[in-house]
Amino acid sequence: MKLNPEIIQGGMGAAVSSWHLARTVSALGQMGVVSGTALDLVLARRLQTGDPGGDLRRAMGHFPDQGVTKRILDHYLVPGGKVPDKAFKPTPLFSAEPKRRTEELAVMGGFVEVYLAKEGHDGPVGINFLEKIQLPTPSILYGALLARVDCVLVGAGIPRDIPRLIDTLIVHDPAALPLHVVGATDQKAEMHFDPRDVLSELPPALPRPKFLAIIASTTLAIGLARKTPGVEGFVIEGPTAGGHNAPPRGELVLKNGQPVYGPRDEVDLAKIAELGLPFWLAGGRASPERLREAQEGGAVGIQVGTAFALCEDSGMEPTLRARIVDQVLRGGVTVFTDPLASPTGFPFKVAQIPGTLGEAEVFEARDRRCDLSYLRDMYVKPEGGWGYRCPAEPVDDYVGKGGDIADTVGRKCLCNGLFTTIGLGQFRDGQVEPAIVTVGDDLCNLARFLPEGKTSYTAADVIDYLLGR
Repeated sequence: MKLNPEIIQGGMGAAVSSWHLARTVSALGQMGVVSGTALDLVLARRLQTGDPGGDLRRAMGHFPDQGVTKRILDHYLVPGGKVPDKAFKPTPLFSAEPKRRTEELAVMGGFVEVYLAKEGHDGPVGINFLEKIQLPTPSILYGALLARVDCVLVGAGIPRDIPRLIDTLIVHDPAALPLHVVGATDQKAEMHFDPRDVLSELPPALPRPKFLAIIASTTLAIGLARKTPGVEGFVIEGPTAGGHNAPPRGELVLKNGQPVYGPRDEVDLAKIAELGLPFWLAGGRASPERLREAQEGGAVGIQVGTAFALCEDSGMEPTLRARIVDQVLRGGVTVFTDPLASPTGFPFKVAQIPGTLGEAEVFEARDRRCDLSYLRDMYVKPEGGWGYRCPAEPVDDYVGKGGDIADTVGRKCLCNGLFTTIGLGQFRDGQVEPAIVTVGDDLCNLARFLPEGKTSYTAADVIDYLLGR
């Protein structure tokens, strides 16, 4: 198994980097990566569509505790699938003290996605997490470990606690993940997870996957390499990459409404190379020339996201995907680095696609709500204890919880929007939630992957092009 491949497929969205895409890329000799975001909800909604083909049930049949499998299937599986104009059944929200059924669903979500991605080949499979989304991470990670995931990648923050979490979970010990709490001083919050609360019988110790930190700063890379045991390499992501971008260093300056990046935001690759750990470059690197350039600079290779997000093998809803590719080929799509869209406060790439939250009119027409809540912040209540709030929730609710009204301006509900992007959007008020599409600045170059005479392409086409075949 080649754990240092030339190409890492990016872990995008909620299930845009699906098990099918990851399996395809890994079987072709590179590293396929599944998105670890909200895999509990991904599993629950896929089951409610009827599990066409039976892939989910096949994977769940290999889970080490079939009592968990039965409980989840009994609650969420809808034979034949729910009718289109019926809402998806809600799933329990994560908190710092989740119920057992919440953890079971998340563990199973991580297990199923990785199990299916690894099925039928011996290539490496990774799972990608956002450090900003903490509460479900121990459960989903444990499920991925049970499925023998080969690599864990974490970005959108400083993932200093993840290697220790991995080391604890592979031996099935109770784990604790420190949580970020707004307004906390001497109070500390932790997310506790005990495998014994999910499995009736623990299996033998699990193999340890490789851990890669996704970073955008030389200083952060050096600090992690020196002070965080278990960091085994880096993906260095530039501001042209899709999804969340690291904010510019220093005072925020906007040009045409977008953050301006400067010399202070450039990563010193020579200093990274001196650390002696493998690294990959990400963001606008999807060409054979940029791959060679990266390798000449000391990198093992590149991470590629946008090209895979729009290929036939991705988890993006096929009609939406075809519409985006067609729009790109007809004259392009604007990709806006929105400093306000994400509730995390990080800049977030939003494609300006008609009918999606990338259009101001669609955003303004949507009623604000927070019923999925993966991007909520924990905060200290005035009376003590922890509370939860999201800048994208109804403004009065957020302000009533002590939040600053200025933080609500322009905030988009990424949770609901990203689920519509993969065809699992919630139906309410007579329509499906509007989608939101995040891609990198490299979107304009999709035509390079198209076989002659075709208007779509596969993951194999991307890899062949990048490797000069």
